[in-house]
Amino acid sequence: MSEHAAVDQEASNARRGRGASGGAAARRAARSGGGPGTQLTYIKRKINVYEVLDEEGLALIEKNTDTVLEEIGIIFRDDAEALQLWKEAGADVKGERVHFPKGLCRSLLKTAPSVYTQHARNSERSVQIGGNATVFAPVYGPPFVRDLDGVRRYATIEDFQNFVKLAYMAPSIHHSGGTVCEPVDVPVNKRHLDMIYSHIKYSDKPFMGSVTAPERAEDTVAMAKIVFGDDFVENNTVLTSLINANSPMVFDETMLGALKVYARHNQACIVTPFILAGAMSPVTVAGTLTQVLAEVLAGASFTQLIRPGAPVLFGTFASSISMQSGAPTFGTPEPSLVSYGAAQLARRLGLPFRTGGSLCASKVPDAQAAYESANTLNSTILAGTNFVLHSAGWLEGGLASCYEKFMMDIDQLGMTQKFSEGVDLSENGQAMDAIRQVGPGSHYLGCDHTQANFQTAFYRSNIADNNSYEQWLAEGEKTAPQRANELARRWLESYEAPHLDPSIDEALKDFIAKKKGSMPDAFT
Repeated sequence: MSEHAAVDQEASNARRGRGASGGAAARRAARSGGGPGTQLTYIKRKINVYEVLDEEGLALIEKNTDTVLEEIGIIFRDDAEALQLWKEAGADVKGERVHFPKGLCRSLLKTAPSVYTQHARNSERSVQIGGNATVFAPVYGPPFVRDLDGVRRYATIEDFQNFVKLAYMAPSIHHSGGTVCEPVDVPVNKRHLDMIYSHIKYSDKPFMGSVTAPERAEDTVAMAKIVFGDDFVENNTVLTSLINANSPMVFDETMLGALKVYARHNQACIVTPFILAGAMSPVTVAGTLTQVLAEVLAGASFTQLIRPGAPVLFGTFASSISMQSGAPTFGTPEPSLVSYGAAQLARRLGLPFRTGGSLCASKVPDAQAAYESANTLNSTILAGTNFVLHSAGWLEGGLASCYEKFMMDIDQLGMTQKFSEGVDLSENGQAMDAIRQVGPGSHYLGCDHTQANFQTAFYRSNIADNNSYEQWLAEGEKTAPQRANELARRWLESYEAPHLDPSIDEALKDFIAKKKGSMPDAFT
């Protein structure tokens, strides 16, 4: 089924002029992160990573982590199977607290892949996770949206579909993500079906699975098998799931249940301590890194007890808090140091790494939102992050998905992708012919090299206004959020769904109808 769908997609792309090679759309995408033209592939970083810890510092964190795992332990709550598996693996289990002999977790993680592919239903959209690759995925989890009329309200399934469409159209977003917002107008026990279907129907990029209950994870796998086929899913990775530790040092039954489902089916788990430092970890960078590593080692190695070789990512979400109010803060120096250090620790383990995004605490897409997001995104890419959740649309500390912020963020993602390409040292990049042609005292505007390269030489923002003051006045004195608003409206008006095999679509709809019909609505 997957091969048939891929062939249909290629034909559809060719009919629309939206294929992956050549043409005006490709040139526009190369110079801009804004237009809904040809998609950019995932980033293949050609820049060095930035490291904040030397060998002595890394060894110290790892030593302290071993002490935490062995002497303090990690709670695996309300999961008898997990506790039994750990006993059989050689851990010391006391009640629900698991104490790990030194080296046990690292030994188990030797079977986890350092690099793998998450397949999309359109093979041209498949992404590499790990190595020198960086994959951008949209915001995840907010119950609210700030809509295009400037209203903050609860999210709906229409909002969910809109964000999936925008992510599909964004050249610099490589992954459809997961819960791009929480559609509260759909019953809690059924909304995962509509969300997964939306990712499949309105996009052909890779997507994430439901983790709010083990049975919802099973539904996600079942729907993926309708799209890709049973054997393909069992032998390849088509889903990514976000498995959060209940920091400090607890994994609860919900997350463990979802982890077991995905790992058993060879699907990827991002094991992520969710840290608000000072509340859920120590206030210091070194203390937080120690706890993060302990939680990741325990959760990630558990995936290998379920199925050796199942993909797992070293995740971290680290924020500081205001010591006056207790509210989370973003874009501050300390979480960046945590991200840099955690990335180093992930590389030493040989695991793909997830962190960062475009995070902010601002309530509207203003200067605070821009500064905090830029600070977070910059450290994310320089850390060498492989999977970047919350890349676009995050507002209000993750409580709201914002349309305007989404468009502003994807513009920055395009710039980041261009930056990650590094310095072109080819003959064309060296530009010696231009220097010879122009010589001293002239200019480069009309030289052959400039004329040949002007379309792709510099990134062109779709949001920033670089015109004269007079022209800006004549065009209505628009702010960046206003321009982003107009761009989002234009994209949604021009959206075209990617091809989906009608037989697959019908099978998905039938599965959803039967599932919904098998249970009453629940809103809690």
